Order: sequence, then C-alpha cells, then structure tokens
Amino acid sequence: MPAQSASLALLRAVAVSGDADAVEGPLHGYHHETYVFPLPGGAEGAGQVRWKCREPHPDLLWLDRRCFASEGQLLRSLEGRIEGIPELIDAGTVRLQRFVEGHTLGELHGSGTEVPEPLVRQLIALFRQLAAVRPGSLSAERTCLPEDRATEADSSGFLERLVLFTEERVYRRNLPRFAGLFHDLGLDDDSFKKLRKQVAGLTERPFCLLHADLHRENFVVDADGRLWTIDWELATFGDPLYDLATHLHLVRYPADQERRVIQQWCEAVEGVTPGSSARHADDLPKLLAYKRAQSVFTDVIRTALTLTSMPGVVPDREALDRAARKISRALIAAEGPLEIENTQGVEVIILALEQWCRRV
Repeated sequence: MPAQSASLALLRAVAVSGDADAVEGPLHGYHHETYVFPLPGGAEGAGQVRWKCREPHPDLLWLDRRCFASEGQLLRSLEGRIEGIPELIDAGTVRLQRFVEGHTLGELHGSGTEVPEPLVRQLIALFRQLAAVRPGSLSAERTCLPEDRATEADSSGFLERLVLFTEERVYRRNLPRFAGLFHDLGLDDDSFKKLRKQVAGLTERPFCLLHADLHRENFVVDADGRLWTIDWELATFGDPLYDLATHLHLVRYPADQERRVIQQWCEAVEGVTPGSSARHADDLPKLLAYKRAQSVFTDVIRTALTLTSMPGVVPDREALDRAARKISRALIAAEGPLEIENTQGVEVIILALEQWCRRV
C-alpha cells in the first residue's frame, strides 16, 4: 500500500480487501483514483482474480460532457447487451469491477501504429453492439436534462450541444484563469463562430449508445487475446458517426488501416440500424474537425495545469518545452477547423506558458 494520506478510494480498498499489503495503487488515470486487490480467501470463486475500487479525483476539472449519473448503473444496464465489459460485484456498499489482467492496446500497439486484425474485428463487434442500444432502452439514470438532449436523429443538434459545451463549460468557464494564455495562443470568442461554420449541416442518423472515449488506453487485451472495454464515464446517446470520429481521432490508425476500419464500421452499423452511416464521407471530416478543435481547448488547460506545482513558480525549460510542443501539435491540427492563420511557434508558446505560470 502506498505511503500517503488515506483517500476515500484507498480506505474502501483496504476495508474490502482486509489486507492493506495486498492493495496495489493508485493506478494511473486522469479521472479516477484506482486501487486493485484480491478479495479475502478468493471469494466468489475468483482464484487469482483481482478487483478494482475507484473514486473520482476530488479536485478534478471536468472538461468532458457527461450523460449518466453513475457508470456502475450504466454497466449494470448493459449486461447481456455489450460484450467485453469487466464483471461488476457489490462488496457490501462498495461496487467493484473485475480488474482485467493484461495490457492496454496502447502498451501493445502505440499511437499511430497498426492494430492487429483480430483486435480490429473485436472493435467492430463493439460498435455493432453499441448501434443496437437505442435511446430509451436503458434503465440507467441520465443527468442531462431532457431539454439539453438533441431529438432523435438530429445529428446537427447533437453536435451543436457538444460545441456549446466546449464553448461555455471549457472555454468561458475557465476564462478567469486562462484568458491571457488563450489570447497569447490566438484563441478567442471568434474561434467558435469559425468552428460552427466548418461543421454545419450534418445528415440525420438514428441515435444509439456511444462510449465517446474509445482510445487505446481504454482497451485491455488479456492473455487470450480478448479485448475488454473500460472507462464508460463519458458514454452518451447520439450520432453513431461521432463515436467513430472520436475513435479515429484518438487511436490514430495508419491511413490504409483507417480506411478499412471506416468501411468495416459502416457495414457493421448498417446491419443493425439502417441509416447509421448515412453520408459518412461528407460528415466524418466535420466531426473530426470538431474533435481537433475541442482538443485545443482541453489540451491547453490540462497541459498548463501540469506546470503549476507551486503558484507563481516557473518550471524548468524541459517541462516548458514538452508542454509547448504538445500545445503546438494541437494548434496545428486545429488550423482548419478554427481558421487559425498564424499558428504560434514553440518558442512563442513557451513564453506564453512562462507568463501564465507567473500569473497563477
């Protein structure tokens, strides 16, 4: 067990495991503090099975739209409908999820590299199962208000709510702290006017369940080559093409494989709900444009926050250079969607970060 002040997640893990020395963690994760342990005496016939207990980081800055009140509720309602979700059990008042022993897809096949076809087939099967889960078919409680939900098949309305969330909850809500940095990077209120122009006019597609965060670290491959999908915190209902766009944006397949994945995805979702891939060739670039634009604002905030270990203290040159290069990549990717005419170079971004660190 780590030597640190006891958090709620750690206290629960120790209490349920009955052996503080058997608790491993915290595991790396942005949204949650997670601990892994076996149950006492190999309960539930688990043998060497381990379970994970996790709680949201207490000071986490949420920059993503959420739909469901509880990930646990959602996963319970998906039992028998979506394969490859680790088992849930209740240990008293604590809900645990089985920890899949294996490696993330990212550990096995890094960003930009080809994913083996047996794993791609399992990914496509996941998309097929998601397409079959229609709005209104789940018992899990939703937190988004009915008036904040796009009507069925209104793909343009769905995307507008995503743009509005990025504008109001990511950009405007954080202006008091990041206004100067945004300005120095050429980001302002007009960025969203330009973005809306770039992504307007989506075709209607029937809505389904979306995982909305299918990157390489949210897939775990076990010793038998089975693919497991974890971290359903951002799941929502909406345009199925958005889930594919998010997946492509985050996974970064080689170009040839990306084309094959798109074709396989179209065949899979059309076989479940006809119309799910309607005019995908026209609309996928628009949804990818939104993802690139969204990433600028979230990456600027998250990257800058990694530099603030002590208020008013400027980190070393290596840390600034690393942060500036990450922000530079995001700005370059969003040049089209945000109509950025003069993307700032790395040295200018380093200076902007230095000035921001002195202000906070």
